Amino acid sequence: MSLRDAYDPERFGRVSEKVARYIGSWAFIAWMTAVVFSWVLWNTVGPQDLRPDFFPFIFLTLLLSLQASYAAPLILLAQNRQTDRDRIQYQEDRQLTERLLADSDYLARELASIRLALGEVATRDYVRGELRDLIDDLAARMESIEALRRTSPDDRPA
Repeated sequence: MSLRDAYDPERFGRVSEKVARYIGSWAFIAWMTAVVFSWVLWNTVGPQDLRPDFFPFIFLTLLLSLQASYAAPLILLAQNRQTDRDRIQYQEDRQLTERLLADSDYLARELASIRLALGEVATRDYVRGELRDLIDDLAARMESIEALRRTSPDDRPA
């Protein structure tokens, strides 16, 4: 069994993201400020024989450098994972946009063909107008027939 088999890059990535998220939080900044302030205060005004780090605070500098040397790669790893997620999301959004454009083009063509087909179909107003004209023509003919009937046979032309 080797270390390589036990290494899960996905799990390590999730842990690094959690650490990077915590390092970037106000809680971490507050705790770090409190620790550094306490360290400086203890090593400045604390009992002389219990001060582990005197004025230039070399040990504190070493600890902060060590913390930064581990934090930076974890933050970069978290950023790389976020970049990968953003790239995948961008590709999915692009595919969705392409499908939506294709669908809208199809619907625009269908709507245009429906408009063309409706241009050849008689509308309700057109049919009503034509029927009114026919009714008016029939009414005029019926009046002329009635007028002819009312006239006497002597008045009719031969």
